[in-house]
Amino acid sequence: MELYITAFTIGLVGSFHCIGMCGPIAFALPVKKNTPFYRVFSGVIYNSGRILTYILFGVLFGTLGQGISTASTQQGISIALGIVFILSVILPKSIINKINPTSTIGFYISKVKVGLSKLLSSSSTPNLLLIGLLNGLLPCGLVYAAIGGSIATGKTIDGALYMFAFGLGTLPMMFTAVLLSNFITIGFRNKIKKLIPVFVIILGCLFILRGLNLNIPYLSPKINVVQPFLQDCD
Repeated sequence: MELYITAFTIGLVGSFHCIGMCGPIAFALPVKKNTPFYRVFSGVIYNSGRILTYILFGVLFGTLGQGISTASTQQGISIALGIVFILSVILPKSIINKINPTSTIGFYISKVKVGLSKLLSSSSTPNLLLIGLLNGLLPCGLVYAAIGGSIATGKTIDGALYMFAFGLGTLPMMFTAVLLSNFITIGFRNKIKKLIPVFVIILGCLFILRGLNLNIPYLSPKINVVQPFLQDCD
């Protein structure tokens, strides 16, 4: 259970990052009618698609992680991801900008963005679901971090549940973005973007604490070295 609480916490804290990166899509959702009911309905459908993509990632990477489900691997992945998060904030942008995606990844990203732009022109229910599904495919450091956690579970079902818990953590902020899209000003969005580095560092610290095995409930639970996932069956 602690594993999933950790995933939920990562999603909850990291959702401030989501507002800066994926918020524009939520703000631009083609809501059929500008009424509370349709805003809630659109938010449910859109976020269901987004979380479904995360679950599929969990199934895939949880399965891939079956061969490396050791306590040391789980700790190592967690600490490495935490360090990467912190470095992404403190390193000069001149260094970060040199780390460019390959042309293949760039081609994939452009296809996803083209698909999103077409879907954002229609307010049909299937389109809202597809927008969420494609949103989940966009490159995102926070999602990559959660995928690292799903790999560390070493099990298909656990990987899926881990990503589901992560998705639920992001839900309050992203759902609010849909409901309040008409009231959130550009100035407020810019203020949120300025806070993103702070939340990224907090996330990095959470991942490092998780990997240090300090026996702190929820933050850094003790991992059973012989049976590393036994504690999650309680």
